Amino acid sequence: MERVSFNLEYIFRASPAILYQFLTTPSTLIRWFCDGVDIKDDVYTFNWQGFEEEAELIDDIEEERLRFRWLDAEDEDEYFEYRMYKSDVTGETILEITDFADEDEVQEQKDLWNNQIEQLRKETGG
Repeated sequence: MERVSFNLEYIFRASPAILYQFLTTPSTLIRWFCDGVDIKDDVYTFNWQGFEEEAELIDDIEEERLRFRWLDAEDEDEYFEYRMYKSDVTGETILEITDFADEDEVQEQKDLWNNQIEQLRKETGG
C-alpha cells in the first residue's frame, strides 16, 4: 500500500505562542494528544493506552514550525509537521498539519486529527 501525505488546516483564537506550548510541553501534550510523553534530547516517546511510539524532533522554529519523524517509519522522508501563523486578514492563528498515512487510511487519520484538534481547541480556549 502506498503511503501518501495529507494536509489539514485549523483556525484557533489562541496565539502561536500558546499553541507552541501545547505542542511541545509534556504537561500540555497529555491534555490533548497522548496519555503520556517523555522527552529526552530531541526524542519524544508518546504513550497511548500502553502503546509507545518514538518521534525525533527534526525541525523546531519556535512559535512557527515543528517537524517530527517517527523512529520506526520505513521511509525516512515521512514526517508529521505543525505550522502555525497569524492570518494577516483575520488575526486568527492558523495551524497546519502535514502527516502521512497508507492511501486507504487517510480519512481515518484525518478523523483522528480532527478529534485531537477539537480537544486541543477546548484546552486552549478556542
